[in-house]
Amino acid sequence: MTYPLHLDLACRRVLVVGAGRVASRRVDGLLAAGADVVVVAPEATAHIVALADEGRLAWRPRAFALSDVLGAWLVVAAADAPRVNARAAEEANRRRVWSVRADDAGSSAARTPAVASVDGVVVSVGSGDPRRSTAVRDAIRADLVEGRLPTRPRRARGRGSVVLIGGGPGDPGLITVRGRQALLTADVVVHDRLGPVALLDELDADIEVIDAGKSPGRHALTQEQINEVIVARAAAGLRVARLKGGDPFVLGRGSEEVLACREAGVPVEVIPGITSAVAGPAAAGIPVTHRGVSTGFVVVSGHVIEDLADVASSGLTVVVLMGIATLPRLADEFARAGRPASTPVAVVHRAFDPQQRVVVGTLADIVQKVAASGVANPSVIVIGDVVGVIPMLDEQVLAS
Repeated sequence: MTYPLHLDLACRRVLVVGAGRVASRRVDGLLAAGADVVVVAPEATAHIVALADEGRLAWRPRAFALSDVLGAWLVVAAADAPRVNARAAEEANRRRVWSVRADDAGSSAARTPAVASVDGVVVSVGSGDPRRSTAVRDAIRADLVEGRLPTRPRRARGRGSVVLIGGGPGDPGLITVRGRQALLTADVVVHDRLGPVALLDELDADIEVIDAGKSPGRHALTQEQINEVIVARAAAGLRVARLKGGDPFVLGRGSEEVLACREAGVPVEVIPGITSAVAGPAAAGIPVTHRGVSTGFVVVSGHVIEDLADVASSGLTVVVLMGIATLPRLADEFARAGRPASTPVAVVHRAFDPQQRVVVGTLADIVQKVAASGVANPSVIVIGDVVGVIPMLDEQVLAS
């Protein structure tokens, strides 16, 4: 049974016996730990030679001598010859210096575990079986990177900051890895109604959660109040995560929040998300571009429909966000611009949600079909021939 221990090797001498491929790997880790590395070997890899030329380590191009152990805090025996490693480990043991044998861990006074470091969290795994240790280490590292394990640091209040996180179309699995990490390490989370709110259940109990959701006729907070809240919490030294649906800079008013932070001198970062302008159609099997059908797409807000003549006549796919209330005006604008009445239209309601529904029609009848279906916002409207490129699932389509 071994006793696990993390060593602070900063500015402490570590002797590495050998300068081959294995020694090169060990040297990199020791240098990263700030160790004063001395390598003893008649010949060395190009990597070790380069490190010596840069002054990052000392290379003594000769055979190992017992006196090399003097002054070392740790000896790493990584020569190609087991006999040399045994001599180095024995001398280290005689002088009460910890040693690691790269060729025979079982005979070492110390053993090097499989190590992962993610955002300041260092995990070391030892099992006696290097392959098993590596597999466990990799699984833990993946969980840390993807935010499945708690890594929120406990810290005294310092300078606060704000991070705008694009949460994607609502499915918790569609937030980016970096976005999930930022969310789970925040002190305060200010969230929208359409973001991946299921992730809030994973937050530590002491994280402040503020609902800033907006819906027609109901605003938990106005945009001005949201700006004030995130700036005030950051000014108090807290890390603020502003969790938004889709992408913060695609009809999400994220730029207004960034400007508010900049004006207040608050550090602010933006983590992009999957915009519903692309994710919504994709959930229904609709590509926004397709070779020979559409070479581009335009995204417009459906809250206020203005003159769309240029957009409608472009021949590009048009994606409208939150446009159910203005759908009649939208259809009229496209008709005036000369788009055929037979132009396919799809309305994707609650993309990637168990309640997802799709209404398919044309410019001529989509208003009536949507009214009959009863679907409302949140919905994404797709106008263009891409709607018919991939046949959609029958159980998903309410009208066709």
